[in-house]
Amino acid sequence: MAKKIVALLLSAMMAVSCLAACSSTSETDTSAEDTTAAEETEAGEEETEADSEETEESVEADVQQGDASVIDALIDSTSGTVALEVWASEEDQAFTQTLIDGFKEEYSDVDFDITLGAVSESTAKDTVLADVSAAADVFAFADDQLNELVAAGALQAVNASYTFDVASENNAGSVNAATMDGTLYAYPMTADNGYFLYYNSSVHSDVSSFDAMVADAQAAGTKIAMELGNGWYLYGFFKGAGLEATLADNGTDTVCTWNADGGVDVAQAILDLINTGVFVNSASDADTITGVQDGTYSAVINGTWNAQSFEEAWGDDYAASKLPTFTCAGEQVQMASFAGYKLVGVNAYSENVAWAMILAEYLTDEDAQIARFETRALGPSNIAAASSDAVQTNPAIAALAAQSAYGDLQRVGNSYWDPAASLGATLAQGSVDDIQALLDKTVDAIQTPAT
Repeated sequence: MAKKIVALLLSAMMAVSCLAACSSTSETDTSAEDTTAAEETEAGEEETEADSEETEESVEADVQQGDASVIDALIDSTSGTVALEVWASEEDQAFTQTLIDGFKEEYSDVDFDITLGAVSESTAKDTVLADVSAAADVFAFADDQLNELVAAGALQAVNASYTFDVASENNAGSVNAATMDGTLYAYPMTADNGYFLYYNSSVHSDVSSFDAMVADAQAAGTKIAMELGNGWYLYGFFKGAGLEATLADNGTDTVCTWNADGGVDVAQAILDLINTGVFVNSASDADTITGVQDGTYSAVINGTWNAQSFEEAWGDDYAASKLPTFTCAGEQVQMASFAGYKLVGVNAYSENVAWAMILAEYLTDEDAQIARFETRALGPSNIAAASSDAVQTNPAIAALAAQSAYGDLQRVGNSYWDPAASLGATLAQGSVDDIQALLDKTVDAIQTPAT
């Protein structure tokens, strides 16, 4: 695909000279000329190929450096209407349309027809892979979908930078999340798809440990909530104790060690929390928000997407922090988490791949990420955007940044989710006859090969 992009750019810069040469060529055909041409072609084949390779390398180097002349050449060679389709989440429709309008204004010399569709980042992979050739040219997706999209050949590698260097201007975690086998395949858009602790500071004075938080909640008659019956959140307890759930080498199945030494201690720690009477299993995001709004919950484990609801409910007492420690086999263990990123991909089958890549850069550059934070309070992956005072002083973003030291990329197979959720729901009941047997059954199900 890199050769395809270079070839397109070469064609753009050479189109005029090629047409001029063709128009002045004689149509007279002689055998002598044919013989001479054949001999010259054979003799100069290696030199021509070498010159072509050198020219391609030169053009690709210009693109990698973000040379404006490359975009100018692309603009000059673009005729007719450039049709592009973009997919963004339902919540991002208005904001993304604003960015698209800005892109069209930025490149007003080109006639663009850009349509915007609503596809959730969480289900983008399934929608794209249903028919890659018919999918959007540019689409947003959660980083845990990268492997399958790459394996299906759906993503154009980010092997050219037009307006900024993607790898150097975004934080290392987001770049790693967008990379597979050493190749960057997507454009980091946000660095906030993780979870941490929200709390009412009028109730909780010490949020360093669950022990301290439980005592405060008991005194206030409130509760601490978490979606325990959700493998995304449950992971934090086991990983905190050093037990793994990670993608197997085949890129599809899951390797899980939750039933190894220490696993029973983690499960017992969760049961102990449940049996305090104040640590409860929230059924969903909606339940979590309602519980905060009606005063039932004084602390919750959740993500940035609900920050506004919690802030409105708690007002001046609204606060956030990294996750607390929990007591496990008599020791304090720091709770871990999944750390996730939202990415923007370019469809490898796009008919306008160069313009799709430039649009993807526009949707994810520093200015776009600052605007996305100001409009939707989504945390930037762009280093410069993330260092702004507004971002640094945002309680939720600051808490997520603190938790990131204990966060892992979400890399598990599809067989992980249901058994993990079932385990969490069982532990939330507060009593298990044989913890080891339960963990063995869970791990067997998680490690079941994909079919």
